[in-house]
Amino acid sequence: MKKLWLMVIVLGLIHIHCGKAQQNQPDNQKMEGQSMSLVLKTDAFADGEMIPMKYTCDGDDVSPKLMWEGVPKGTRSLALICDDPDAPVGLWVHWIIYNIPPEVTQLPENVDKNSAQLTGKLQGARQGVNSWGKIGYGGPCPPKGPAHRYFFKLYALDTVIPGEKLDKKALERAMEGHILAQAQIMGKYQR
Repeated sequence: MKKLWLMVIVLGLIHIHCGKAQQNQPDNQKMEGQSMSLVLKTDAFADGEMIPMKYTCDGDDVSPKLMWEGVPKGTRSLALICDDPDAPVGLWVHWIIYNIPPEVTQLPENVDKNSAQLTGKLQGARQGVNSWGKIGYGGPCPPKGPAHRYFFKLYALDTVIPGEKLDKKALERAMEGHILAQAQIMGKYQR
């Protein structure tokens, strides 16, 4: 009888452990029968590593190429926010772009900074106002000191955002309750 109870307990523990192991699998891992979650990446830098000077105010100040996959069904548009939480004056917004068509899978390097409404494959996408009060991408430009972190955050939305030249607060208000999935990468820069 003791052996039977011991076997029941061991089998129960194995069942619990296997269930927890399945629950703890990374969200971005593709599992059989499930779709992959939203993943954002770039070939300009590795997540958590230094951003090359080319993409900063010390270089060409062009936006890096960004690619993504795993856009969920029901997505009507995508939005991207790039910001620096380490800025001395508080959160500094470097780039806002929204209403990216859901079939688009990347932003090319050097997106036009002078155009609020994008064209070509990005037809319909709009760029918002960054913390410099300008449209388009403004690269990392921290004061001398420790490295700052720059978060590129991609959102899959079940809506198209109304309005032109939105700032981060206005975009976040418009996205509220409409986010289907999100992904991010982070790069660092130091002067």
